[in-house]
Amino acid sequence: MDGILPLWKPKGLTSHDCVVKIRKLFKTKKVGHTGTLDPEVEGVLPICIGQATKIVPYLTDTRKTYIAEVTLGIATETEDSHGKVIERKDVQEVLNIDKVLSVLNQFVGEIKQVPPMYSAVKVNGKKLYEYAREGKIIERPDRLITIHDIELLTEVKKTDEKMQQFSFRVECSKGTYIRTLCVDIGHALGYPAHMSELIRTKTGSFSTENSYSFEQIEQAISNGKGIELLSPIQQGVKHLDTYYVTSDFVTKIRNGQKLPIPDKLPKTNPFRVQLDDKLLAIYQLHPSKHDLIKPVRVIETILK
Repeated sequence: MDGILPLWKPKGLTSHDCVVKIRKLFKTKKVGHTGTLDPEVEGVLPICIGQATKIVPYLTDTRKTYIAEVTLGIATETEDSHGKVIERKDVQEVLNIDKVLSVLNQFVGEIKQVPPMYSAVKVNGKKLYEYAREGKIIERPDRLITIHDIELLTEVKKTDEKMQQFSFRVECSKGTYIRTLCVDIGHALGYPAHMSELIRTKTGSFSTENSYSFEQIEQAISNGKGIELLSPIQQGVKHLDTYYVTSDFVTKIRNGQKLPIPDKLPKTNPFRVQLDDKLLAIYQLHPSKHDLIKPVRVIETILK
């Protein structure tokens, strides 16, 4: 059994919980997720099964789209609504929509972001949330992320006399912390802030429209149609360019051999190698032998 299950992760489960549940439902051990979603977040979480686990790093590296709600007036230690309040400032002014739009637009493009203390990023071999749980706040190196697009979805509304909130849609690169983005947007508006709601609506080519809930998955399996929910492996690497080969190359690819560099270079590196519509492997340019390409993943079941 090989393919990608576009799961709609419910609130209340970790990404690992979902993997464990899928293993039991499909009665297979080779299962992996493609980008952690916090337990209180719902949304698109592609699950790779069988040979599809080989492309997990490439699917994880795709663009993500979220709908987030930011609440102004309160900051928390976890940067979301579940953490301890660490700062308050009443929002008494009527925030101008043009001002909010202007601030949002400041974040479009390549920007620096400091990972939150409550995250799995490692510093000196230790996860940041482990430091946080010990009551330590340490210096974290910032990193470059890309905000491809951001769009205001709602008007700014009062939640009470002290806080206001609004929602936005954001398309971003791998490694973007939306919690931190909400905090930074709040700071740019002059207020402490936190992320009060988050939904992931797209990961790569998988979106809300083609994702399945656990209820739908369980129903399909009980009807003997669980395998029909799986997308082909190549669906997870559609963002990679394709080098099409003839059948003469299949044996060499099966054996993990290097190949001559194609006359027309793929636009991405790494890239897909396909025989017609069948994904055979993921290759990349050879780092030292510039006339060759080398395999980084071979999709074995396709080659049997």
